[in-house]
Amino acid sequence: MPRKKKTETAENPEKETEQPEEEADIQEEQVGKHEEKTEKKSNNFLGELKMELEPPKKQLLIPLEEYVKAGVHLGTKIISGDMRRYIYRRRADGLAILNTNLIDEGFREAVKLMSKYNPDEIILVCKREAGWRAANLLSETTGIRAFPKKYPAGIMTNPALKDFFQPSLVIVCDPWIDRNAMNDSRITNIPVIGLCDTNNLVKNIDLVVPCNNKSNK
Repeated sequence: MPRKKKTETAENPEKETEQPEEEADIQEEQVGKHEEKTEKKSNNFLGELKMELEPPKKQLLIPLEEYVKAGVHLGTKIISGDMRRYIYRRRADGLAILNTNLIDEGFREAVKLMSKYNPDEIILVCKREAGWRAANLLSETTGIRAFPKKYPAGIMTNPALKDFFQPSLVIVCDPWIDRNAMNDSRITNIPVIGLCDTNNLVKNIDLVVPCNNKSNK
């Protein structure tokens, strides 16, 4: 009997491969359905998020979907008096939602101001770890000098320092954490662009860009 089964298999090799092909088709179909379900779930999620945002009043500099994916509109549960005008609403969980139209406007104004200077006249300060990768990437692609991790105290105010440097424009990723750079900018009267979250104060900031400054996205 075992010999007979072996002969049948040898005479009809297609019988052996037929089942795996069917299984492969089933698996492929299941994968397709899973991907379709995942995509639909993602679209529904983005749709729900967009419902909590103010509708765009004009074409945005960056598509709304990209703002949503990056979570740039998500603030904190604390709203400072300075940042109140940039808030669109507060969610049921207490989280403040920034107005995406004002975020977009802030980015546009920042780009316009930065374009007035050469890259080597601008510095970016970012002490918060979540922003280090973005700070380094901006520096690599534009030539803007970036100070992630630690800002060298007195670099803009003390000519005796070996690395003394006076930029024409300073960008801070968080006015509170990067306050040493803010203070030096105020002393030397250098304009400042500040990426400000809902809990920030905007004193001594020349251009406020409202945004989530605590995310690594």
